[in-house]
Amino acid sequence: MSVARSTALFSYVPDITLSLLGIGLMLVGLVAISSASIEYADWHYQNPWFHTQRHMIYLLLALGGAAAVYRVPPQVWLETGWVWLFVALALLILVLIPGIGREVNGSQRWLPLGPFTLQPSEFAKLAMVVYLAGYMVRREHEVRHQWQGFLKPMAVLFAATLLLMIEPDFGATVIVVATAFGMLFLAGVKLGHFMLVLLGAVGAMLVLVVSEPYRVKRLTAYTDPWADPYNTGFQLTQSLIAFGRGEWFGVGLGNSVQKLFYLPEAHTDFVFAIWAEEMGFVGAIAVIGLYAALIGRIFWVGRKAVAARNDFGAYVCYGVALVFSGQAFVNMGVSSGLLPTKGLTLPFVSYGGTSLIVCCAMLALVLRIDRDTRAVRRRS
Repeated sequence: MSVARSTALFSYVPDITLSLLGIGLMLVGLVAISSASIEYADWHYQNPWFHTQRHMIYLLLALGGAAAVYRVPPQVWLETGWVWLFVALALLILVLIPGIGREVNGSQRWLPLGPFTLQPSEFAKLAMVVYLAGYMVRREHEVRHQWQGFLKPMAVLFAATLLLMIEPDFGATVIVVATAFGMLFLAGVKLGHFMLVLLGAVGAMLVLVVSEPYRVKRLTAYTDPWADPYNTGFQLTQSLIAFGRGEWFGVGLGNSVQKLFYLPEAHTDFVFAIWAEEMGFVGAIAVIGLYAALIGRIFWVGRKAVAARNDFGAYVCYGVALVFSGQAFVNMGVSSGLLPTKGLTLPFVSYGGTSLIVCCAMLALVLRIDRDTRAVRRRS
């Protein structure tokens, strides 16, 4: 086989490093969920592998969806970004309609689809990234030099965050807003415009926090969870106990005590705490290292896209990296007591079908951008 032909074939192979990092996190998630949910599933469903089996189905669906996304040229996403945004907003409205959306623990965030559920807020993150990336390419001069170019996406962002807060889903709101601001900053908006709107957004967030008693309770519990360890501080204190029990090398896979109904639904938002208890400081740092490498690699793909004059691809990569880094930081920060408690999944690791499918779709989109970037560089 000639060198030219082998080089051409290589340009169509997904980035091996990025693919392995994603697969590594998914395998960690499968193991962590299996261990964290076994007693909970046995008690509630009389099947200790209930959540493991469902998560494996989610993995197959996610990998199938990722394969489909990988086959779609980025130009299609650029031209249809507004369509995905419209679908996301429609789903966010649909979930709020009584009798259609499912309410769990006071939040109406899920659409029932037979034996499974769809969480529109997860899809909204992907839709917002794709839409903003396309908008910043089409309106590059306006975004960088004029107020209206910056305020137009803010109006769309306001509509999305309003719908998210009605559910309510404060965690998803924070991630969507932070990702949008991060993408606009990287697109080169004027610092004065950016800071003014950013300060307004932070002020609005503070108002939202103090406007609801349960958010205030979460904040006070975060500052001193041991003041009320059996009520408002219960989840955080149990999570901290899990971290403490893990020490350096953990108590061993499957040997967690905190998953025995001390930490509520440990396979979802607090799965990292159970992982740290069973695998210790070393295991927790290994997962953090996987995230750091994954996010760094995505930013690197974005930089290559800029060099290849593929601004849309670069903005998508930056947006995906911001979503992954924001969610990972918030989830692990919450479970370790660094941040106030809020419901956010750990990308690729926490139990949740919609989150896993959307994360794999985002990663597949980055892989396709990397493939096209390498193809352009090969031709040049």
